[in-house]
Parts: sequence; C-alpha cells; structure tokens
Amino acid sequence: MEITERLNFDHKDRKDVYDYIESNGTVREDEVRRALRMDPGALGAHLTILRRDGYIRKVGDKVQVAYEEEEAQTHKSDGVEFTIRSAQEVDLDRLVDTIHEVAEEGTYIEAETVADVIDHEEVILRHNETGSRMFFVASVDDDVVGWVHLDLPEAEKLSHTAVLTVGLRSEFRGHGIGTKLLERGTEWARGHSFEKLYNSVPATNDQAIAFLEGHGWKTEAVREDHYKMNGDYVDEVMMAADLR
Repeated sequence: MEITERLNFDHKDRKDVYDYIESNGTVREDEVRRALRMDPGALGAHLTILRRDGYIRKVGDKVQVAYEEEEAQTHKSDGVEFTIRSAQEVDLDRLVDTIHEVAEEGTYIEAETVADVIDHEEVILRHNETGSRMFFVASVDDDVVGWVHLDLPEAEKLSHTAVLTVGLRSEFRGHGIGTKLLERGTEWARGHSFEKLYNSVPATNDQAIAFLEGHGWKTEAVREDHYKMNGDYVDEVMMAADLR
C-alpha cells in the first residue's frame, strides 16, 4: 500500500481493526481481538479482507500495515559505504537516539519534536485519515546514522505540501550522506505529486541553512524571536523547496 493512498473502508469494524494496527505497529492478532473486544471469527474475516485489499500483511504470528517497500540504495564515498532505505519498526530505538543526538546540538527544534512524537507513539511510519509520515534512514554497518522524514498532511488544501526534516550524526558528516538523504526525500515527494517542501530552523543554525540553500531551498519567511534558546530570543527561518 502506498503511504499516500486514500483509505477506503466499507465497514466500521474493519476501519477500527486497521486503525489499531496502524497506531500500534506490529501486533499479534489476539492483541487486536482483545483491544477491540471482537469475536475471533469476525476479526478473522476482517483481517482476511484487509490483507486482500493490500492494507495489512502477516509477519509470522503478527500483523502490520502493508506499506510499500521502497528500494534500498547503497552508496560509497571517501571509503564510507552507506545504505539509504525505508525505515522499519526495528529501527525505532536507534532512530530516536539519532534524532535526539542531532537535536541536542541545540539548533534543530523541529527534529526534537519529531523524535518526541515517534518515541511516544512507538511507531515510525503512519498513514491514517488525519496525517501520514514517511521515513528513510541512512545506515552504516547496520547502524542508523541519519534520517529524512516527511510529514504529510491529509487536509485537502495542504495535500500538495509536506514538511521535511533531515539530519545526520556529526561523526558521519562530510561524506555526502546528508545530500543523499535529502535527495531521496525530495525524489520520493516529487514522485508522489507533492509540489512543495518546507523546513524551519533557528537563524543560528548557519550550517543547516547553508546546506538547504546549497540544494536549491530558499527562505520564504522569517519569524522574529520565535524561539527562546538559552535565555536568548532567536528568529525562525522558514525555508522551502519548489518541486514543480
């Protein structure tokens, strides 16, 4: 199932089953049954139809949303080999740690918010009627070292836009990994008919601003004194990339 696909359920209980699985990641069928207080036969029928329609898939004795798997891309630069691929639930803890590590540099407020949200929800990819999110990660020797995240609103008037965050652990910078992450997120958004990407950073984050400007992003607006960091007011720089 494409993460941008419009959801369509012809039975309320079936929607409830999907919503539970979507919000909890990979779960056992008996957990779904207990949580929804559903008859085993009815649950089995709903799961069969959801699998048939491509909404969920079985993984051993568990079920999960059947997100379409994006092709992994492997690159090598300056002796460092890295892979950029779709994030998986097994990446959750390391992904949260990586985002927090970057955010703790003190200059990426949106990334800190993203980390807090996925840590609280304990689910990486989301696709529901209020919003969706897509993640790609960069891995070196199977360790998550960076990410690109796209927050996808479901509101019709904003459905052509997405908010992007991208980050990389400091010891892996300078090898083009951040560029490949940004390119992967941008290519995915363009391929799914998004027309504009947004990212906001504190004005003190000169490195991030220069990085985005170097890849064609432009400053659309500045909100004065939007952040208060270490007792000082800092402007927010709102940047955008036009994909049309």
